[in-house]
Amino acid sequence: MTAQALVRRLLGVIPTLLITWTVVFGAMRLVPGDPVLLMLQGTPISDAAMDAARAKLGVDRPFVVQYVSFLLGAAQGDFGDSFRSRQPVTKLIAAEFPYTLQLALGGLLVGVVLGVSLGTAAGVWPGGWIDTLCMTAALAGLSLPSFWIAMLLIQVFATQLGWVPVLGTGLNALILPSISLGLFIAGGLARLIRNSIIDVMAQDYIRTARAKGLTAFRVVAKHAARNAMIPPLTLLGIQFAVLIGGAVVTETVFARPGIGRLLVQAVLEKDFPVVQGVVVLTTAAYVLINVLIDIAYGIIDPRVQS
Repeated sequence: MTAQALVRRLLGVIPTLLITWTVVFGAMRLVPGDPVLLMLQGTPISDAAMDAARAKLGVDRPFVVQYVSFLLGAAQGDFGDSFRSRQPVTKLIAAEFPYTLQLALGGLLVGVVLGVSLGTAAGVWPGGWIDTLCMTAALAGLSLPSFWIAMLLIQVFATQLGWVPVLGTGLNALILPSISLGLFIAGGLARLIRNSIIDVMAQDYIRTARAKGLTAFRVVAKHAARNAMIPPLTLLGIQFAVLIGGAVVTETVFARPGIGRLLVQAVLEKDFPVVQGVVVLTTAAYVLINVLIDIAYGIIDPRVQS
């Protein structure tokens, strides 16, 4: 990707970010309930004090003023203070984000290892028992609910065998959540890699490589895998972006801290600044990852020009 193309790509994401941020801003204002009342949790307070609290939070200002203030703050990375804890939103997100990033990277690692292994094996030997076994495992990873897989892993490997802990934030406590999260990625990735491998293996240059006497491993590793990776790379980038903001179920089952649990709690408490801050972060991460995917296209296949 050239510098001019990269600049055009970055400018092209501005409307996407603007629309996303506008939707979440409007949606939070449509949720029933007064954030001041939720913050007080039933504590008696006078009308004058209620008005003063609304003024302090800024929710008494006109809708347009709140919207413009939100956009200007988001552009500068300033999301204000949480209605609930009165702490800066950036501080709350910074405290939770490393845990979510660890879980997302762990799930991505499990998904890539399993997905590439199953997909490659099924694509190299299609139509046989290896293909059937690999695709059955991939379909199971896609179909089974993540919370059910998580509870099954806890029951077997933590409760009965005692190999790994259930709670905690260390490396051992990250194993089961990563497997639970990565199985879904592995299922979709394996199916896509299988189809890509089968398509690439039917090309003329693969037959030429075989005619030269190259081993099956070199044919797959050097010639087939590189050209088959572009479609899976797109899925992988999208899945990783989704993992950053969507690991709510896994974090809840394993009682892990993270921005997923922070977001759910903020929505229930109608904590506008926290919800807006998390959404801005996740959408920005999604856009950045997609730009990196476009750059990776050109590295993997120079014929691709974005």
